Amino acid sequence: MNTTINVRTSGQGLAEITSQVREVVRSSDVKNGICHLMIRHTSASLLIQENADPSAKRDLEGWLNRLVPENDPIFTHTLEGPDDMPAHIKAALTATTLSIPVMDGEPALGTWQGIYLWEHRSNPHNRSIAVYVGK
Repeated sequence: MNTTINVRTSGQGLAEITSQVREVVRSSDVKNGICHLMIRHTSASLLIQENADPSAKRDLEGWLNRLVPENDPIFTHTLEGPDDMPAHIKAALTATTLSIPVMDGEPALGTWQGIYLWEHRSNPHNRSIAVYVGK
């Protein structure tokens, strides 16, 4: 099964998409197989991370922003704003694809794991994630 998940982000940060992925897996009728996700953008990424304590998200976001700050004078790719090149670097440092086992018709996530779209741009964006669920 191939489909797309569309997400409207609210700007920089982690947006949980676990429920949308779970819905796609359940509707596929695949009991045991793989769910593969690929974000179709160069300034956002995908992540499996803790979904219980919001401070984990804040710490991850703060750490990555400190690692790749905006307005670094070394950047020449600035036509779309000071957040553009940092967003590309953040996407390069993280993941643009995820593969998650499907077991008993469900994504085989751990108790505290959630699937996130990580928006690296400051402004809201419409993001598209290609999804394949199969055996």
